Amino acid sequence: MSAVDDILSMIDIKQLAGKLGTDPKTAKSAVEAAIPTLISGLQANAGSADGEKSLLGALAQHATGDASGQVDLDQVDTADGKKIVKHALANDPKRLTGVSNVGGDLLKQLLPILAPIVMNYLGQRLLGGGAQAATQQSSGGLGDVLGGALGGLLGGGQQQSASGGLGDLLGGLLGGVLGGGQAAPAPAKKPAAASQSDAGDLLGGLLGQILGK
Repeated sequence: MSAVDDILSMIDIKQLAGKLGTDPKTAKSAVEAAIPTLISGLQANAGSADGEKSLLGALAQHATGDASGQVDLDQVDTADGKKIVKHALANDPKRLTGVSNVGGDLLKQLLPILAPIVMNYLGQRLLGGGAQAATQQSSGGLGDVLGGALGGLLGGGQQQSASGGLGDLLGGLLGGVLGGGQAAPAPAKKPAAASQSDAGDLLGGLLGQILGK
C-alpha cells in the first residue's frame, strides 16, 4: 500500500464528506490530491538545517497514538492543523499546483483536518520512537527522506536518494511504506490553458483563500 492508501484507510470518508459539506467521492479525490501536496511542502521546508531540525521536532510531537487505526475526525486539532498547513505551504503558491482544481473553500476546511493526520502518520512511520528517535537520528537528511516519500507518491522520476544517517534509516522504512512508483491521482477536472502569469495569480489567490489572507 502507498502512503495515500494508508492514510485513506485511517479516515472515515463519509464522516469527512459530512464535515466538508460534499459527497464522499469528492472528499476522497480531494484527500488523494492533498496528501502529496502536504508531503511536498514538508520536504521543501526540510531543505535547510534549521528546517530539518524544526520538522524533526514537529514529527516527534505528532508521533503519538496509533497510525494504523481509524481516526476520530471530531478529535482532530484543526487549530494545530492550520499551523501545519501554514508552515508547509510557506507562502509559496507553486506548492498548490497539485490541488489547484479542488477549490479553495473545500481545501480551507480539508487541509487543517488532514495535516495532523499526515504528520502523525509520518511521525509514526519515520521516527517510530518519537522524540528519542528524532534526537538519536538527527544527523541525516530528512529533506532527502521526504523527497523519497514524494517520489514514491508521484512517480519514480522524482525520487531522491537518501544521504545517510537519518536519511538511510527513514528511506529504508519509506521504501516499504509508500510502495514506490505509484502515481498520484490526477485531478477530476483538467484546468483550462493559461499563461504562467495567470496560473501564478490563480495559485496565489488560492493560497490566500486557504490561509485566510
